[in-house]
Amino acid sequence: MKNQIEIETTRLLLKSISPEIIHEMFAKKTKPEIIACFGTDEKGYGHLKTMHEKGIETHRVSLLYFLLHDKDTGAVIGECGFHSWNKTHERAELFYNLKNDANKRKGLMSEALNEVLNFGFSQMNLHRIEALMASYNLASIGLLDKFGFFKEATVREDYIVDGKHENSECYSLLRREWKLSH
Repeated sequence: MKNQIEIETTRLLLKSISPEIIHEMFAKKTKPEIIACFGTDEKGYGHLKTMHEKGIETHRVSLLYFLLHDKDTGAVIGECGFHSWNKTHERAELFYNLKNDANKRKGLMSEALNEVLNFGFSQMNLHRIEALMASYNLASIGLLDKFGFFKEATVREDYIVDGKHENSECYSLLRREWKLSH
């Protein structure tokens, strides 16, 4: 992939995904190749296709995230990165997930997140990284705490889960806070 960034950790290989890379994939690859590359299913493919066809970015808002590849198997086991990347205001919203429960609670996301946060502050020139989390997602809240995120507020009914509006807890980390801890 043209302009793809790769970051290696002890157990993972992180490969960047940007709007440019998504458009290039749809121009050059078949549907099965795209599904295999992203380690996704039909629903995930549909989401990527919608992003490709309807737009991913504006003049100031974009995304950049990394597919997490297991170094031993090469399989895509998750993703971690930034959506709602506002270049003008130097902020982005963090997201992450592991595709299979068998990979959880092994420190894999901590390993990836350390590199992704560092990349965000040092290479993307982010001043602020925020994360919105359900109050009952204790594992994710613990992960954010581990990296020094500060709980700011409850954002009322901003996500729809199973047809129901739910609150999110808003956490943030500033570049100067990251530098102090690293």
